Amino acid sequence: MLSKVTISLTDLSVSRLCYGTNMLGWSIDQDRSNRILDRFAELGGNFVDTARSYGDWMPGAPKGASERALGAWLKTRKREDVIVSTKGGHFDMRAGDYRNRVNPVDLASDLNESLDHLGVDAIDLYWVHMDNPETPVDELIDFLADAKAAGKIRWYGASNWAPERVIAANDYAKANGKPGFIAYQPFWGLGKPHEGNAAQEGYQLYFEDHGGALREGDLAIVPYCGQSRGFFSMLEKGEDTVPDTLKAFFDNPANAKRFEAAKAIASGHDVSVAQVVLAYLLNQPGQVVPIFGASSPQRVEESAKAADLKLSVEELAKLRAD
Repeated sequence: MLSKVTISLTDLSVSRLCYGTNMLGWSIDQDRSNRILDRFAELGGNFVDTARSYGDWMPGAPKGASERALGAWLKTRKREDVIVSTKGGHFDMRAGDYRNRVNPVDLASDLNESLDHLGVDAIDLYWVHMDNPETPVDELIDFLADAKAAGKIRWYGASNWAPERVIAANDYAKANGKPGFIAYQPFWGLGKPHEGNAAQEGYQLYFEDHGGALREGDLAIVPYCGQSRGFFSMLEKGEDTVPDTLKAFFDNPANAKRFEAAKAIASGHDVSVAQVVLAYLLNQPGQVVPIFGASSPQRVEESAKAADLKLSVEELAKLRAD
């Protein structure tokens, strides 16, 4: 069973793994979605992550497909039993609107749509999906604090922000007696990216290299790409199973050493490489709650076992090889 941790500075008690629902409602139909989410809940999982934009890239899918699928499942549950996080402020792919939408007006629109899609009165943890350096942090904190006061969100965090912007936002919040960001959602996993190739796909600020002061702070870290997109699991089956695009994404010399270390550690613990990959994050200092993906209840079960894997300081050092 997945244990719980209370996110610092909040009353949010969340499972040590967060299930990422980006495939629900368009790649995975409602029946399969329900079975996956049911199994996650049976194993003690209560923390789920989605976004206003998830699924909007698929023609024919409903707007906000992931949120809608999650919302349909939530109707089968007691609302207080599930910690729901979603994100706003991304590009509006359905409308072909690729300007930066991180501003109070567009965030308000996304927030209201998310509440409607999810069928909830309040979102437990609301992420600003990306940053816009041209929008002053005070405008964003003021908007989020007002939404919290109105009961639309309980807490909020920053996703894909530069650490200095997060710190500036929280400094403003503290100086003005307002709640600040309580969590940070970065790009982070065992696989080190080729930064140029990853950036072309929208993945930036790999936390291990760019986390800066946030690595030592009191914010909860909720990384996405926690399974490194399945890269190491594919390598275990044979390099020819890895698509060229994924090879380019993880074209970093550190990954050969990390893969060898993951295989050796997996063998020593009699677990899978995939479990070692997730355990790498779960065994980091501070509050780290990785987001994982799974397309079946069986995959959920395998990932949940990673929470029981304790890695030594020496094993973590080997996995962190550059």
